Amino acid sequence: QVQLVESGGGLVQAGASLRLSCAASGLSLNNYHIGWFRQAPGKEREFVAAIAVSSRSTDYADSVKGRCIVSRDNAKNMVYLQMNSLTPEDTAAYYCAAAATPYSLFMSTRKAKYWGQGTQVTVSS
Repeated sequence: QVQLVESGGGLVQAGASLRLSCAASGLSLNNYHIGWFRQAPGKEREFVAAIAVSSRSTDYADSVKGRCIVSRDNAKNMVYLQMNSLTPEDTAAYYCAAAATPYSLFMSTRKAKYWGQGTQVTVSS
């Protein structure tokens, strides 16, 4: 059974940093492009960041560009999202997703094959 499991969320104050992790069981993340998405209460899910299999390509939403870094450790089968200078607007459930389609298609459609259950990030002012 394939599972993506996010961790690292929590309650922090504005200006703090968090590192989210995405771990997989039942599949090798080495073969998938990984995206991070978030959904705040009452809002649609939105793209946050993504990293290609090769790590040569990364993309970020304008709202997090310069504050977040997505990385992967293929040896550990893990993907990370380092988030700095958090603001209350970053409060959301964060999900990782794995896509096997070409990276450009993943970025244009935001559709993934596997999704995690999410980890909550709450930023207080």
